[in-house]
Amino acid sequence: MACLIDKSRALPCRDNLGGIKNVYFANFGDLTEGAGFTQDTDGEITAWATADTPEFFKFAVKASSSLEQTVTASRENGTLFYEQTITLVLPKQSPQTHQQIHDIAMGRPHVVVEDNNGNFLLAGLKHGCDVNGGTIGTGTAFGDLNGYNITLAGQEPLPAYFVTSTLVTGNLGTGDIDDI
Repeated sequence: MACLIDKSRALPCRDNLGGIKNVYFANFGDLTEGAGFTQDTDGEITAWATADTPEFFKFAVKASSSLEQTVTASRENGTLFYEQTITLVLPKQSPQTHQQIHDIAMGRPHVVVEDNNGNFLLAGLKHGCDVNGGTIGTGTAFGDLNGYNITLAGQEPLPAYFVTSTLVTGNLGTGDIDDI
């Protein structure tokens, strides 16, 4: 195993945006680590194995949603992993969305987050992501959120993988929630 630093990093330009705009879910097990994909020299996933082409389901989000990755390391134990936390704010309740949230909570999907810079990041590759909390609320005042706050978490040996966008957008499922 290589533990040696082999590249430098300059201070980047200020051409970056925070936040995410879409989240894509694939059922756990539709991807397998190692033989299931091809990576370029920078580590970005550029192809799925034919047998592992997942079907993704897109959830559009706006503001207040995020992906945070916490590095958890222990010198004493010699361990390192990344806690991937995805927080979603989904406005407008509906029976169809209730069912999809329930299905996501029952499973442990692979999750791809599309950020506002056009990056696609795959969380939960090896172990999936579990819903570990959230609320479904009507709000109190007219301007309050009537919708969903959902938190998913994954624990992975590596940070979320960058993925070529067409691998996700080219494999979208056909089911849509019509009333949103």
